[in-house]
Amino acid sequence: METFLIKAVQLLLSLSILVIIHEFGHFIFARIFKVRVEKFYLFFDPWFALFRYKPKNSETEYGVGWLPLGGYCKISGMIDESMDREAMAQPPKPYEFRSKPAGQRLLIMVGGVLFNFLLALFIYSMILFHWGDTYLPLKNMKMGMDYSETFHEIGFQDGDILLKADTTTLERFGEDCLRSVVEAQTVTVLRGDEQVVIPIPEDMMQRLLRDKKGFASMRYPMIVKELPIADAPAVRAGLQPGDSILSVNDEATPTAVDAQIAFHKFRGQEIRLGISRAGVHDTLAMQVDSLGKIGILLVNPYDMYQTVTRTYGFFESFPAGIAKGVNTLKGYVNDMKYVFTKEGASSLGGFGAIGSLFPSVWDWELFWERTAWLSVILAFMNIIPIPALDGGHIMFLLYEVVTRRKPSDKFLEYAQMAGMALLLALLLYANGNDVIRYFFQ
Repeated sequence: METFLIKAVQLLLSLSILVIIHEFGHFIFARIFKVRVEKFYLFFDPWFALFRYKPKNSETEYGVGWLPLGGYCKISGMIDESMDREAMAQPPKPYEFRSKPAGQRLLIMVGGVLFNFLLALFIYSMILFHWGDTYLPLKNMKMGMDYSETFHEIGFQDGDILLKADTTTLERFGEDCLRSVVEAQTVTVLRGDEQVVIPIPEDMMQRLLRDKKGFASMRYPMIVKELPIADAPAVRAGLQPGDSILSVNDEATPTAVDAQIAFHKFRGQEIRLGISRAGVHDTLAMQVDSLGKIGILLVNPYDMYQTVTRTYGFFESFPAGIAKGVNTLKGYVNDMKYVFTKEGASSLGGFGAIGSLFPSVWDWELFWERTAWLSVILAFMNIIPIPALDGGHIMFLLYEVVTRRKPSDKFLEYAQMAGMALLLALLLYANGNDVIRYFFQ
């Protein structure tokens, strides 16, 4: 329950920041062009609001709704999710959105997307300035990777060290590495002392999405960092910080995953534990608990292998943060082509999937990293030309600029309703996928 609450609070805080910044982008451009903003709300407020406040002599009511599915900035004279037909039936007023030139209306609509993307660039820059960029080069992962069954099928073996995708050197593990691998014709790995070239099928990403087995995980030995529980099996057996676990019941366990699998296999039983302590091998008798746990904290693999850290000065962090944000956007746009496949559609997720991005313990660096990533995604998703999204409004405004003909209010009203129905269907589908994955997969 505590883990769930930590993830939920992070998700709610992150989305609140993104919604406020997005709507503020619309708000600030509306005010620049002297367009009246009637409401500025975090979350939606059907029937009632948790909080509302209208400053004296202000045209805008500020508030917090009770339905945490986004937020809105109600701009006078604009056909939006409020579907205010009564106001739209009145003659246009000078302070209304519909009375302004198309160029100004276009900037008002672009404002939300623009501010989300600028927020992402700023967060990435500040992350680099405050924490720097620390990563573990693939070549330094001396035990290589454990690969999923999907990758085993095409020739990868556990322990392979990733070297190149086609002719591009693979530097670090992550989304960019996965994209490079699945979109390459061949991948070169180091297997023992030999370089092996593995052909990659053209449909590798579809296989990955279909099988849902994942890509790979880092291989590292199980080394005891701490013994936090006084009466744990590890303490009773005499394990000490720094001990390396080599075998369970004489079966070699070279990696932490191997050892965890063995503990689960022999849960509730007494085992012979082979260890190395200060270079000396020994065997201990140990009773594994009923859950397959022995009560130890492991040494982080980032403390076992040689990492690379780059620090950034304040001004130096901005071009690096911009490059990171642009690269994130490019990667996401590239991934969109898979959404329109059967496998990609089944992988869509809703709030559960988004919440799972956040760690189970509060970590500000990871929180801001995920928030920046979501800000890029929100900016891109909102620019898609679907009525009811900013992109739909922008599409109709561009049509007006090019043809010098404005779509009728009735057409825009019907388009808004169709777009809202489509978005609701997508919302239900994505969150339905979360439910299916949670209960049935």
